[in-house]
Amino acid sequence: MQLVLVVALTVAALLAPPASRLFAAGATAPPGAVAGAVTGARPAADDDTVPAVGRTWPVGVRPRVPRGWEPPATVYGPGHRGVDLAAAPGTPVRAVADGRVSFAGRVAGKGVVSVELAGTGDPPLRTTYEPVRASVRQGAEVTAGEVIGTVEAGGSHCTAPCVHWGLLRGGTYLDPLSLLPPWLLHRGPSRLLPVLGVPLP
Repeated sequence: MQLVLVVALTVAALLAPPASRLFAAGATAPPGAVAGAVTGARPAADDDTVPAVGRTWPVGVRPRVPRGWEPPATVYGPGHRGVDLAAAPGTPVRAVADGRVSFAGRVAGKGVVSVELAGTGDPPLRTTYEPVRASVRQGAEVTAGEVIGTVEAGGSHCTAPCVHWGLLRGGTYLDPLSLLPPWLLHRGPSRLLPVLGVPLP
């Protein structure tokens, strides 16, 4: 009897999927959905890689990040499915890379723009920005650095005005900062330096 029980438990363990696949399984986010506003999207999987295709920050030059990406351990677990970037209302919001606007409208009262990034696989990577008053329409092709809207007053979950920037592949949340190459991620504001030993006034 004990031998039968041991064999049954061994077979069950061998046939069970790895824990990482269990946590990666979940409902797919609906088209045009926004990071942080979608329930059912699964947390990031360990094997998801993100090409550093970003050519600009969504707002400003290396803006302050009040809250970073905190992936949930499970589909409905607590976490922060994106990155908050400090930005005053009216600040231009730019596409971080070339792509196509997959959604531009309102979700739960907030302005949202979502851009599918060109050449990033199938399904393509999708960036989301909220709260943003869109200046582009669904289906429009955009280039890196192109203004896609402005930061809306209100609608932010931050204590101070901010833009919530998200990144998904299908229904999997990823760290949007991983889109930025090191030279852009760590670059600070430009500074003038003396030339030929002549001090600046």
